[in-house]
Amino acid sequence: MFQGNLPQLMAAYNQWQNEQIYAAALQLSDEQRKADCGAYFKSIHSTLNHILWGDLMWFSRFIGETLVTTPAGEDVYADFAELHAARIALDARLIAWADGATEAWLSEPVTWTSKIYGFTQTIPRWVQVQQMFNHQTHHRGQVGTLLKQYGIDVGVTDVPLLPMLND
Repeated sequence: MFQGNLPQLMAAYNQWQNEQIYAAALQLSDEQRKADCGAYFKSIHSTLNHILWGDLMWFSRFIGETLVTTPAGEDVYADFAELHAARIALDARLIAWADGATEAWLSEPVTWTSKIYGFTQTIPRWVQVQQMFNHQTHHRGQVGTLLKQYGIDVGVTDVPLLPMLND
């Protein structure tokens, strides 16, 4: 049974949910994935790009590397296969990173400037980590709604049903 820390749990949940949402999105044509459905980021494709962009921005702060230079609101990948491959690769990195996230590191205060809102603040790192995972979940919910409009159900999304919790 899983007995890890919160970043490990959320990284595993993120990977599981991304596997489900991408499998569901693969049931659509590229035209359907890129169709403007009236969502905040317009399409399933662009919303999935935004989730990846957000994860790359947050993860960049955690590891001290620049991982994305694409401006907010622009697709990181035009090709769905490339987007999917990048998602799989980042999820693997998040899993590995979470395995090393210590309570001391999570508790450290960090000063950062939001690229979207332009403010600077100092908060504990765990707040940033929680924001990254919360942001993913929020926008995956939007994608799930868009997929449902095509008659596609993404499946179970509840954390307690995460397969590794029941191993």
